[in-house]
Amino acid sequence: MPKVQWPELQSKSALRVVGLMSGTSADGIDAALVDVGPRGAKLRAFAMYPYPAAVRKEVLALCAGPASVGRVCHANALLGELFAEAVIRLADKSGVSLRRIDLIGSHGQTICHLPVRRRAGRRQIRSTLQIAEPSIIAERTGITTVADFRPRDMAAGGQGAPLVPFADYVLFADDRRSRVLCNIGGIANITYLPAGGEIADVLAFDTGPGNMVIDELVRRLTNGREQFDRNGRRARASRVHEELLDELLQHPFLRRRWPKTTGREDFGAAFTQRLERRGRALRISGNDLIATATAFTCRAISRACERLPGRVDELILCGGGSRNATLVEMLRQALAPARVRIMDELGLDADAKEAVSFAILAAETIRGRPGNVPSATGARRPVVLGKIVPGR
Repeated sequence: MPKVQWPELQSKSALRVVGLMSGTSADGIDAALVDVGPRGAKLRAFAMYPYPAAVRKEVLALCAGPASVGRVCHANALLGELFAEAVIRLADKSGVSLRRIDLIGSHGQTICHLPVRRRAGRRQIRSTLQIAEPSIIAERTGITTVADFRPRDMAAGGQGAPLVPFADYVLFADDRRSRVLCNIGGIANITYLPAGGEIADVLAFDTGPGNMVIDELVRRLTNGREQFDRNGRRARASRVHEELLDELLQHPFLRRRWPKTTGREDFGAAFTQRLERRGRALRISGNDLIATATAFTCRAISRACERLPGRVDELILCGGGSRNATLVEMLRQALAPARVRIMDELGLDADAKEAVSFAILAAETIRGRPGNVPSATGARRPVVLGKIVPGR
C-alpha cells in the first residue's frame, strides 16, 4: 500500500511547489514552479498554457449560467486533466523531474462565487465553486495536491477571497514603504501593506472590474477577432465619455466597505450588455466605450486606494492589466505622487504572481499553518485552507 506523503513534507524546511491558477478571464492555466523556504519564495519557472478555444467558451458559458450539473461535472474532470498536463509540461520545460516536485497548489477555475450571505431557512449561506478536479491532478502527476482553498475561509465566516494577501505579505512587506499590491485580472483587487506592519494589519479586497469589461467589449466590437485591447491601443486613441463614466462609478459594489469580493456575477456579460445599450443611447463609438471602461477600472482602483487608512507610497501592478500601457498611465496620473511600478521591476514576473501565491498557500497548508488573512476576508479567525489529495 502506498505511503501518505504529506507527513514527510511537513518536516522539510524547503518545498518545491507548482502553483496553478486560472482567473476570471479564463484565458488559460498559469503554472509557476516555486521554491518555498524559511526565507520566502523564489520563482524557478513560469508558463501560461491557454485553454483550447472550445474549452474557454465552455468555461465562460458555465460562469454565465445556468448550466446542467452534467456539464459542470464533465468540465471539472476535463480541467483536472488540463491542469495536470500544465504541471507535466512545466516540469519538462524547466528540466525538473516530477519526482523532484514536492507539492502542487491548485486554485482551479472559479465558475461561481457568492460571497454575500443568502438566507436558507434559519441559516445564512455563503458559497463558492472552483473546478479542475485535484484527484485527477494528483493521479496524473503522482504529486500531493492541495486545492479548493476558498471554502474553509467561508466556513469561518469569511468571503473566501481575496486569498493572495498572505503571499503578498511574505513577498513584498517593507519596513519603510507602504505598498499597495494591485492584481488586474478579470477582476481587480488590492492588498494594502502598511510600512512596518504585521500580518494582522493587512487589508485586501476587490475594487471592481479589471480587464473583464474591456475584454468583452473588444470581443463584441471585433466579432471575436480580438480578445483584448492589446497594450491599450484602442483606449489610447479614443476619448473617455465622462458622463457615462460618472454613471459607472455609482455602481453599488464600489460604495461597499471591505471586506468585499466580486466577479462575473456583478461585472460579467449581463453588465457589459447593459453598458453597450447605454453607449448606443449616448451615441458613443465602440472605441470610446473601451476607453471609458478602461477609465472605470482605473478610477475604481484609485478610489479604493484613496479610502485606505494610511498613505500609499507605491502601487505595484501585476496580472494582465499591468501590460495595458494606457491603463497603467491612467493609474500613474490618478495616484500621483505615489509611485506606480510593474512587479517585474521588483524581480517577480507580474504574470506569475497569482500562481506563485497558491504555491505559497499550499506550502502553508501542508505544514498545518493558516493561510487566510481575516482582516482581508472577514473570517472570524485564521484557518488552514484547502483539501489535500495525496500523490503516490
